[in-house]
Amino acid sequence: MHALQYELTLPADYDMDIIRDRVARIGHLLDDWDGLGLKAYLMRERGVHGSPVNQYAPFYLWNTVEGMNSFLWGGAFQGLADSFGRPEARQWTGLAYEERNAADASVIGAAVRHRRPVPEGVVLSEVMEEAVHETRRLAGQEGAVLAAAAVDTRAWELVHFSLWARREEDVPSAEGEVFQVLHVSQPGRKALPRGRQW
Repeated sequence: MHALQYELTLPADYDMDIIRDRVARIGHLLDDWDGLGLKAYLMRERGVHGSPVNQYAPFYLWNTVEGMNSFLWGGAFQGLADSFGRPEARQWTGLAYEERNAADASVIGAAVRHRRPVPEGVVLSEVMEEAVHETRRLAGQEGAVLAAAAVDTRAWELVHFSLWARREEDVPSAEGEVFQVLHVSQPGRKALPRGRQW
């Protein structure tokens, strides 16, 4: 499993309905993409759920490098780069993936991303095992749909990503940045390997 995310931080007065309309128009194009586990079309609005920015920030979990490369180099990513400029695309190696239930994309309303550095001088196997346990804990919470953990070994950064069902409460019960989920493409979600990835 590989994780990928890019962030388009937009002006404070940007009309975020432009992003909503874009996703409504083209979000379905990855609904059957080979090698894609899932793509969550994420958005943050300034002042909503504590966000200081307007941002479009899709998050991907890939089953295959070939699928990811086909997306990046085969033309689909170029459309985004042509519209907004080429963003930095962060990549993480998968550590763990868990699901609470098999909720379909229509019930997913929010995502939470929590990034933290891997400190110097730690036993890496212990830190990664803790990330696996945290993924399991997140996925087991009420309202959670799924959770994943991954690591960037260049920057030594851990990321936890979770999707949450629509609920009465406004904010999911997880630490991190909260995103609105506009659409989820999940052609290979069932094939994402469960549990620890090594």
